[in-house]
Amino acid sequence: MGKVRAKKHLGQHFLNDLNVAQKIADSLHHQAYKQVLEIGPGMGVLTQFLLQKDSEVFVIEIDTESVVYLKTHFPLLNNHIIEGDFLKLPLNEIFKKPFALIGNFPYNISSQILFKALEHKEIIPEIAGMFQKEVAERVASQPGNKNYGIISVLLQAYYNIEYLFTVNEDVFIPPPKVKSGVIRLIRKENQTLDCDEKLFKRVVKTAFNQRRKTLRNALKSITLVDEKKAEPYLGLRAEQLSVDDFIQLTQSFEV
Repeated sequence: MGKVRAKKHLGQHFLNDLNVAQKIADSLHHQAYKQVLEIGPGMGVLTQFLLQKDSEVFVIEIDTESVVYLKTHFPLLNNHIIEGDFLKLPLNEIFKKPFALIGNFPYNISSQILFKALEHKEIIPEIAGMFQKEVAERVASQPGNKNYGIISVLLQAYYNIEYLFTVNEDVFIPPPKVKSGVIRLIRKENQTLDCDEKLFKRVVKTAFNQRRKTLRNALKSITLVDEKKAEPYLGLRAEQLSVDDFIQLTQSFEV
């Protein structure tokens, strides 16, 4: 069969640069896992390089036309092609061992992909791939930056994140309207936080939802039990706090 037609409603922009695909594939460390799941392989430009690695490669693709193309052109994938929506995939049922996540991620669901990965962090030690540049920068952003927000803090609490390189629009078919960024997330050794993790999530979300307010005002809806411990942070805004600061602040609130 010929090439797959990009479908706008699926947010498809097919990577058409082998050098970029090779660099993304090479960004995985292939440590602490033997399996890799690629999201949205399309016509397999990244897949071909992943298949050269030691890891067992799985792909998930929602587009039926792409699935047919992959089955035709990549017999090595064998029965490792999953047709469906990653956001609905029961990861714990399919993967009994740790695996890495990689892809030229669909821009329209890229944040949702990361939040789902975070929910399954115990089996996903590494994530690498391409996002809309703005999203990639937000995920890797540090305190004091306007891009620093909920997704930055929640992911950085559990993963060390590195912005690797920027990708121009002209290496895609069709070209997107924005640049892309490739990032890598490697899970921290300690997967538990030194605070109530549900409350941590609530504190972070509440703080950033009113990011122009000081934390004293932004967090009024959560009961403070140790004002002395919280005092260093209450006059600040959410974007000024590091992950560790948020952990300390969470300890000041009622569970």
